[in-house]
Amino acid sequence: MSLIKQIGSVVVGIALFIGAVGKFVPHWLMSLPFPLSVILWVWTGHEMPPWTTKDAWKEDEIDTWTRDGDLVVATGAKSGTTFMLYCTHQIRTKGKDTDDELFPDVSIATPWPDLIQSRGGSWAEQKERYNTTILPDGRTMKEVWDHPSYPFRIFKSHFGPPELPVRKKGGKNIKYMAMVRNGLDVAASMTDFYSAHTDEFRHLWGGFPPDVPPDVRDADGFHPAMKDMLPGNPLEGIYWGYVNSWWPYRNDPNVILLHYSDVRKDLKGSVAKIAKFLDVKLSSSELNTVVNRCSMEHMKKANKFHYYMPLNTDSTWNNNEHFIVKSGKMVNKGHVGKGKDKFSPEVVAKFREAEEKMLGHDPALLKWAREGGGFPPVES
Repeated sequence: MSLIKQIGSVVVGIALFIGAVGKFVPHWLMSLPFPLSVILWVWTGHEMPPWTTKDAWKEDEIDTWTRDGDLVVATGAKSGTTFMLYCTHQIRTKGKDTDDELFPDVSIATPWPDLIQSRGGSWAEQKERYNTTILPDGRTMKEVWDHPSYPFRIFKSHFGPPELPVRKKGGKNIKYMAMVRNGLDVAASMTDFYSAHTDEFRHLWGGFPPDVPPDVRDADGFHPAMKDMLPGNPLEGIYWGYVNSWWPYRNDPNVILLHYSDVRKDLKGSVAKIAKFLDVKLSSSELNTVVNRCSMEHMKKANKFHYYMPLNTDSTWNNNEHFIVKSGKMVNKGHVGKGKDKFSPEVVAKFREAEEKMLGHDPALLKWAREGGGFPPVES
C-alpha cells in the first residue's frame, strides 16, 4: 500500500472514530482542549452552546412536568433574562419575599430546563432530581421552585418557537414571556459575558466559552463573542434565530413579547403590564415595592444570581462552592445603547449589514428589534 493510501486510510479511520464519538458519547469531546473540543462538537452535528437541550420542551414531554398557569421566561440571551426571572418572582410574591428566602439562587427558584448540569447528562437523567435534590439548608429543591404559596411557577429558557410549543393544541395552559434587545447591545454584553464564566464551568464544557477579556479585538475589529454571533457562525441562532422565531407570535394571547429598551425606560409601566398578563393584581403600594425590588440597584445588592448547578454529578464539581458565573457578573448596568458606544464605527456598520440581511425581510421587525416601541397594527 502506498504512503498516500496509508495516510488516507488513517484519516478515514480517525474521521469515523470521531463521528462515532459524536453520535454515541459526544460528552467525551468536552474533555479535549479548546477550541478542538468545540470544533469537533459542531463538526459532529451538535448545536452550540454544548450545555443546552431542547428535550424538556418536546410536545410529548412538556405536559409531564408542567401545569396550568406556569410561566416560561424565554428571553433572548443577554437580553435581560436574570432581570425578568427575578422581577416575575417579585410579581408572584407581590414583593413580600423581602429576605429572598424563596430565592436562594436564580437557578433554584426559577429552574432552567434547557441546561444540562453534568457533562454527559440529559433532561431525562436530571428531571426527577429537580424534585428530590436536597439543598444546603435542608430543603428539597422542589420546596423552593414549587412553593405552595406561588400562583404560578417560573422556568427559564433561551429558546423560541418551534422548540417551545407555544401553539400546542391541548395540554397545559402555559404562558410565555419573550424579550428582545438591540443586537449591538447584545453583542456588547456578550463581550463581557465570555470572561464572566468560572473556570470550573469552562472545564466541564471543553473550555467554552473562552476566557477572552472584553477589550480583545481581531484584525477586523471584532471581539470573538461578537464574531460568533454573526450570520453563519456557531452562535448565530442566539440572536437572529431568536428574534425571527418570536416575531410571528407577538399577538398570541399566551405570549408577552417585550423589548429590553422599553422595560428599562419605563420599569413601573412594564411591571404593571407583566402583572396584568400574569393575572396578578398589585395594589399601588405593592407595585411600588415590586418596582423597587426589580431595579438594578436592588438586584446588585441582593446578589442571588450565581447560577448554581445543584443537579451536577461530576466529580470535579462541588455543588455548594462552584457555580456558572463569577460573583457580581450577572447584574450589570444594562445600559441601553452600549453597543454603539463600545464598538468602532466600522464594526457597527458591519453589524448593521448583518441586521439587514437577517431581519430586513420585514422592515417593521428590523425597526422594532433595533429600537423597541409599539408593534405595527394587526392586518385584518
